[in-house]
Amino acid sequence: MTSLVKAFPVSLPFLRIPESSKHHFHVKVRSLDSGANSTSTGFSSDSVVVNGRSFTRGKDEVESLFDGGAVEQKEKSVAPLVDDGNERFMRLSSVREKNRGKGAISEDMDVLWDDGYGTKTVKDYLIASKDMIRPDGGPPRWFCPVECGEPLKDSPILLFLPGTDGVGLGLTLHHKALGKVFEVRCLHIPVYDRTPFQGLVKFVEDTLKLEHASAPNKPIYLVGDSFGGCLALAVAARNPQIDLVVVLVNPATSFARSQIQPLLPALEAMPNEFHSLVPYLLSGIMGNPLKMAMVGLEDRLPPRAKIEQLSGKLTSLLGYLSVLSEIIPKETLVWKLKLIQTGSSYANSRLHAVKAEVLLLASGQDSMLPSKNEAQRLKKGLQNCQVRYFKDNGHTLLLEEGLSLLTIIKGVGKYRRSRKVDFVRDYVPPSKSEFERVFFRDGRFMQAATGTVMLSTLQDGSIVKGLAGVPTQGPVLLVGYHMLMGIELQSLVGEYLKQKNILLRGIAHPAIFGGRFESSSSEFNFQDWIKVMGGVPVAASNFFKLLSSKSHVLLYPGGAREALHYKGEAHKLIWPEQQEFVRMAAKFGATIVPFGGVGEDDLVELVLDYKDLMNIPILNNYVRDIARSGPRVRDEAKGEVANQQLFIPGLLPKVPGRMYFLFGKPIETTGREDILRNREEAHQLYLQIKSDVQTNIDYLLKKREKDPYRSVFDRMVFRALYPSLQEVPTFDL
Repeated sequence: MTSLVKAFPVSLPFLRIPESSKHHFHVKVRSLDSGANSTSTGFSSDSVVVNGRSFTRGKDEVESLFDGGAVEQKEKSVAPLVDDGNERFMRLSSVREKNRGKGAISEDMDVLWDDGYGTKTVKDYLIASKDMIRPDGGPPRWFCPVECGEPLKDSPILLFLPGTDGVGLGLTLHHKALGKVFEVRCLHIPVYDRTPFQGLVKFVEDTLKLEHASAPNKPIYLVGDSFGGCLALAVAARNPQIDLVVVLVNPATSFARSQIQPLLPALEAMPNEFHSLVPYLLSGIMGNPLKMAMVGLEDRLPPRAKIEQLSGKLTSLLGYLSVLSEIIPKETLVWKLKLIQTGSSYANSRLHAVKAEVLLLASGQDSMLPSKNEAQRLKKGLQNCQVRYFKDNGHTLLLEEGLSLLTIIKGVGKYRRSRKVDFVRDYVPPSKSEFERVFFRDGRFMQAATGTVMLSTLQDGSIVKGLAGVPTQGPVLLVGYHMLMGIELQSLVGEYLKQKNILLRGIAHPAIFGGRFESSSSEFNFQDWIKVMGGVPVAASNFFKLLSSKSHVLLYPGGAREALHYKGEAHKLIWPEQQEFVRMAAKFGATIVPFGGVGEDDLVELVLDYKDLMNIPILNNYVRDIARSGPRVRDEAKGEVANQQLFIPGLLPKVPGRMYFLFGKPIETTGREDILRNREEAHQLYLQIKSDVQTNIDYLLKKREKDPYRSVFDRMVFRALYPSLQEVPTFDL
């Protein structure tokens, strides 16, 4: 291997650490092999310089740069979970006991962990970049930002390939979150480095091959921003045998159609004294200054205070734009534009050879590149490409207000630690910022509209407000009624997490995970958030793993048929004839909690159901196409619940009422060997659970008539009169 391991002096604000913690700190750097571009003298491989101070490290610690971690063993395949009752239970014996919950990320991470998103801004990027671009005569190299910290065991490696700036700090806003579940390394291309595009490809490729050789069963992530996108595609095309996940952020493969490309001759002819004006001219083209300033803005502030805070952030940001002229001086800018031109042609000529998984993030307000149109072209040209479109963002998407990059990767189901994604063991719990966004920012209206009431049943049969009656110790299986279009999920999962600090892992329809109906204009949507918040595809293996890891599992036996019910079927249980979960729960001693929920009829009115749609000539063909291309979960089952076709019903919003949930008396399965041995006993318990769910629904339908705050208007008046009270009262128990 021609790559050398070196260390280089760094003196950055984000690398300064307390004196007491310095012995934990390390910087990992890999440079090009000595040659025309390696004119500087590097430090020895066992030396690191931080803020002028040298630290000596042992050979083993330096070699840990290439440690790929343990290799996971491939698990035996398990049959999908379908409606043929006990027969499927027997097939699960092929899953070995010793693999239960092995290596699950959730064992090492807390729910609502701090991902640091919003604590860093583009201002921090500019300040750090100013220090990092000091000329040292060195070649391109890898570095690991200290903010990333030490990743969890068996985390895959993520290589960040920067945009035109070349600094390598484009992930500044995302370092802490990514560093938890990735070994992050960023490519730094010095300001005055003139390595040609093929040389950069070879450098990244050498690193790729080295990492693949050390851990052949683990994926390698390439995140390419703008110019880095060309570099990532070029490397992926040359290495189809390596398991790669390529994330492209407004890739510069569209440079030939860019607004910047015609300016190249003018920039070459521009006098040096005018170059200081270029950053201010380019700032509006490269990114959206308003979206940059909105990073870290406190959502819960009053409107006037929020405007004042935004104004201050924007003013402060504009004062640092002059740093861009130092990051990209005139001669470097001209060189970089020619480099992009070469890289774009190189990558476009090899798109057919890219076999890797590709996730493309495209901005709708990109004034530098035609990123939206490029997303359409690349989605058609690449073999395995998903797109997420951000209509309000500019070119510098990773430095603007929006979503954490880790959230996006999780939401599209791209995070994995082996050759295939494991929705249980590879699941990264939601962070605090993700919870805040789903349930308080984007879901603010839903929270106000539903006014959710949570009730539970104690062991003595008494009903209480809150979730005191629901066991905290898992495994717990919550079995209940699926409201129309899953309208209850946000309220149910959010309130459960808020009150018990426990995440519900929902068993969801596989159509949510397939991406079959996505396009180049697909935005980050509700289906993506289901994956972020713990949803897993319905399969016996996933059910098995969740219970074995002592999770709290959310199960709807009625599935799609119940969630897409017809007119007049609101709050009606539509369950399969045979039980699919009772014996599995008993196998792990899970506590089963039947629950009922009501309120869909207070939020929306169903005006077009499946029967109505099939009577409309144009729409019925569309429904049939969805049914033919969509996955089937219960092909072998009998009964009405097995024959549900997927469709989008016609709904009309109503003046919001209220949503209510009642969790029934917990049913212990520990020690119930009779359920495991006797199919009839299991069926009787199944019927009892179904009866309990229906009883809970009937109780709520009756009691809500006496709720003085069922209407959203009554709740608004109450909150105005009693702003200090967090909860709005409900009916008497």
